[in-house]
Amino acid sequence: MTDTQVDAPGRTGGPSREGGSGRLHRLIHGWSANLVQMLLALTQQLLLIPAFLHFWSSDRLAAWLALYAAGSLVIVADAGLQLRAINRFLSFKSCVDCDGRTASFYARMMRIYLGIVVVLGVLLAASTELFPPAAVLGFHAMPTFDTAMLVMTVGTLLALPANLASGLYRVRGKYGRAVWSQNVALLLGQVGQLVAIAWFGSLLAVAIAYVSVQILFALFLIAYDAPRQLPFLRRNRSATSPSWRWSAGQFGLAFPFSIANLTELALANAPMLLVSAMVADRVAVAQWGLIRVIASFVRGVCIQITLPIGAELGHDHAIGDKVRLRGLYAHGSVFVTAMASLIVAGLLPFWSDFFALWTHGSIPNDATLTVTLLLGSAVVAPSLMAFVFANHSNRGDLLVRTKGLQLIAFLILSALLIPRLGPLGAAIAIVASDLLTQVGILTLVIMRQTLAHPLRHTLVLIAVMVAIMLGGWGLGLAIHATMPGTGLQRFLAECAIWVIVVAALASPLLMERVRGRVLAAVPN
Repeated sequence: MTDTQVDAPGRTGGPSREGGSGRLHRLIHGWSANLVQMLLALTQQLLLIPAFLHFWSSDRLAAWLALYAAGSLVIVADAGLQLRAINRFLSFKSCVDCDGRTASFYARMMRIYLGIVVVLGVLLAASTELFPPAAVLGFHAMPTFDTAMLVMTVGTLLALPANLASGLYRVRGKYGRAVWSQNVALLLGQVGQLVAIAWFGSLLAVAIAYVSVQILFALFLIAYDAPRQLPFLRRNRSATSPSWRWSAGQFGLAFPFSIANLTELALANAPMLLVSAMVADRVAVAQWGLIRVIASFVRGVCIQITLPIGAELGHDHAIGDKVRLRGLYAHGSVFVTAMASLIVAGLLPFWSDFFALWTHGSIPNDATLTVTLLLGSAVVAPSLMAFVFANHSNRGDLLVRTKGLQLIAFLILSALLIPRLGPLGAAIAIVASDLLTQVGILTLVIMRQTLAHPLRHTLVLIAVMVAIMLGGWGLGLAIHATMPGTGLQRFLAECAIWVIVVAALASPLLMERVRGRVLAAVPN
């Protein structure tokens, strides 16, 4: 049977509600950790590429990008269980024995995660033998590709149980601690990749360096840090194993979250695999992978901004505080939209110079593909706020309908457009599926259910997006047209001037009085 007991009202044994200063502290701590994580992601997906190209050809780089995408896709094995657990942990805040019920649920869910690791690990090993990835994805010339794919996928799978612990950290106001721990692992993993490619030069060595640190991070979080930070977890170490019926019930309740996050991961990683399989030109595959990296980075920035906000929104939703919920959602939506628009406005005018420096001129840039992906990343930013809030407020039915339609639309459009247009077809499929479903359905429904004036708020978001992108893009083009010189010095000078001008224009927001007026003008 599923976990559907009625929670008793009243004060709980869990964490009490904190005031505005406590919320601000948690948000700042979470954002600072996420900022470092975004910089590390930038290092992984941007700055390591020139190092890889120093030792590898573009064909081998395309193989690594395919491995990286496959490893990222393994996260779908979570099957929505992390978000199911987060919503359940939030619901325990209104029950009598919050800590006790949390510990019991955590112990039973951890056993489910361990079962997933064992079963899927065996299936991955068998499928690699039956369907060699090198043959399926067109990397016949890479002798270690199949083994590297197995290491990448199984290694990522072994780190999966850390999702449950990090989800509990998010609910208990320790979101930043989990992210900081992961940041250390990411940094060590990047150092390991550089050592592996310099000493061994093989795909297999780099894959081992990448996943081994993830596994160590998972062991640290589960076995050492979580029991120390949350001592009540030790209560149920000897709890009985969950029944098959109870476990199946958790998968059923997690299914909507699974569909939602499967779509997000598919949009982030499956296009690389689809283009690898459908496009014969390996240079075009590498070009797509590199340009797609920056679009995924913009989307990742938006997700990282919204995750700490989502945890706070989930708390407000769980205790029924609609006033704080509306204010935080409205301000958070404007904030993530402004940040996405600002990043895209800064990338568009200088991208061609950066791409030439980044790839040493060995891979041509596709301006149409770049503009399509970057503009699409900015337009979809407000919907990511709605998506994260839906995940933290148990909107399973809405998520499964919306994200299921989005996944179907993406796959159909990809099958129709990629054979005809190549990588540009994949870009159009991503952006169109986002606009049709996540923006057109999910965002509108969440805003209508949450805000008092959703139409006014939507108009404000559009105005913010257009003003920032046109202003920043125009400023960048003007700087690009007037700046003399060539090469790295010219590029750095362009970026520095753009940042200085934008910082000067935004400096009035540092004044509390001006910032208060801006926030008060946001309709909620």
